[in-house]
Amino acid sequence: MTRESSIEILRKIGVTPSPQRTAIYHFLRTHAIHPTAETIFEAVRAEQPTLSLTTVYNTLKLLAEKHAVWEITIEGGELRYDANMCEHGHFKCLHCGEVYDLFPAENEPLMPSVPGLPEGFVLKEIQLSCRGYCPKTDCRAALAATSNYTSE
Repeated sequence: MTRESSIEILRKIGVTPSPQRTAIYHFLRTHAIHPTAETIFEAVRAEQPTLSLTTVYNTLKLLAEKHAVWEITIEGGELRYDANMCEHGHFKCLHCGEVYDLFPAENEPLMPSVPGLPEGFVLKEIQLSCRGYCPKTDCRAALAATSNYTSE
């Protein structure tokens, strides 16, 4: 994923590719870490020293409106961002805090149906967000310490 391809996508969706917008979007496309706005700000400001946190928030809002990034809420009011626009869910580890992508099996929808959706309602978007413990040794140890969980 080159910076030029990020610029091309921004132009294609009707976003003027300023140096700040390009840096923010390119960071999201090349770092699949599901960052917060603050994380993006800290990472990109080394390259763009005049960047403000307000510019990051405004750019993220614009990119979400243009369907170039997902705004992900996994818990509380913490918004994270993802430039992978294919259908997938997310899993956040309660111990290490990492967010992982969950992809549906080939030719399977992420969620085949929505139970109890009243007649006449039109579903536009589903966000599947899960929380639990990832397979890292430290995270499994934390899980074992807080419950009767065993990996056997």
